[in-house]
Order: sequence, then structure tokens, then C-alpha cells
Amino acid sequence: MILDETDKKILRLLQVDAHLTLKDIANKINLSLTPVHDRVKRLEKEGIIEKYVSILNKKKLGNNLMVYCQVTLVKQTYDVSDGFNQSIMNMPEVVECNFISGSFDYMLKIILPDMESYHNFHQKKLSVLPEVSLINSFFIISEVKSTTVLPI
Repeated sequence: MILDETDKKILRLLQVDAHLTLKDIANKINLSLTPVHDRVKRLEKEGIIEKYVSILNKKKLGNNLMVYCQVTLVKQTYDVSDGFNQSIMNMPEVVECNFISGSFDYMLKIILPDMESYHNFHQKKLSVLPEVSLINSFFIISEVKSTTVLPI
């Protein structure tokens, strides 16, 4: 799908505030309501807009610890990776999981209330997976930038 500058303006606005009404968007980009509606529906239908979400404040919810984990698997085969992937999908503490190239296999982003919670997660959920060989954990001291806004 080819995006023109008007599509990009709409996407930029919605990334910053998904609560904007179609009327608000139309006013901000100097376009009438019907074409804005049609464009947003097309962007949704084409999968450019996947979904609308609310971004929560993790600290206000008591989740004060963010950890990145490098995970190395016992073997780099499809079956082992698939088993690990399935297990991770059932762990709400893991908010991101990426299969990567390099000296380890996966990078996980984990959000938890505190160090004790992470210790329990590490010992009772992550390290007991049969696919896992090695875990290296990195504790975030300060979050400098966190955004969901993609460059368009």
C-alpha cells in the first residue's frame, strides 16, 4: 500500500493520541470529515493501523522493575525455538520477546514489581524451561526514552 502525505499526517496524529475523533483529525489536517473517515478505514483494513491501545503508567501500577534478559537456548532448532516461543506467550511479565542473531538467541523485556518478583520469575518460570541453557539479566536503572511512535 502506498501512503501519501495525508495518510502519514493521519498516522502521526493517531500515534500521539488515538482518542482523536475523525472531526479532530479533519480539522488538524484541513480535510473534510468523509475523506478522513475513508482514509482511516482503509488504513485499518490494510493493517497499517493494527489496533488502538491505552498505554499505562507501569510505576503507578506498582511495576517498578524493568529487566532485559538475554536467553540462549540448548539448541538452535525449530522445535526448541517453537517450544520456547509457546512458553513465553503465556508469561504476562514478558512484554517483549525477540528472536535475534548474535551470541544469544532471544532478548526479553520483563516488567515486574520488584527484585523479589524477578527472582521468583527467574527461578520458577524462566530458568526451568527445558529449552533454556543460559540467561543473562540486565536491570534498568533509568528509562531515558520509551515510545510507541514509529517514524513515518
